[in-house]
Amino acid sequence: MTEVIPFLWFDNDAEAAIRFYTGLIPGSEIVSLGRYPDEVPGMGGKVMNAHFRLAGRDYYAMDAGPQFPFTAAVSLYVSCADQGEVDRYWDALVADGGEEQPCGWLKDRWGLSWQIIPDRLIELIRHPDPDTAHRSIQAMLTMRRIDIAAVEAAAAAA
Repeated sequence: MTEVIPFLWFDNDAEAAIRFYTGLIPGSEIVSLGRYPDEVPGMGGKVMNAHFRLAGRDYYAMDAGPQFPFTAAVSLYVSCADQGEVDRYWDALVADGGEEQPCGWLKDRWGLSWQIIPDRLIELIRHPDPDTAHRSIQAMLTMRRIDIAAVEAAAAAA
């Protein structure tokens, strides 16, 4: 069976990012790390190929230089059960140089975009009552980190 696996191109710090991600997200592990030989100019010892799992899903990565930086056109989506999960992932991923973005998005210190989204937000923006859904979306649009209680309050307002 053919597999489709995301492959992440890091400038020069793939190992630190992979160790951080696998330490943060339960059910994650580093499967393998291969390094460039010392004979490769400027790359000796850096990650040539890495295989890791985040929450059981496979990813590959490498260090390859600054030619192709991450953009928000591709992001990793984290489905969160509650505000505690939202806060834990948000705080960890914006720490040490990460950057908050609108509507539950952020960039981590390596420039990789993430969406930290509570399941409750999705329920509310897909609510069968269009007015409730609209109020939920409007509340979300004012936020960076999603505040579930604030979205629920907006959804309930009449």
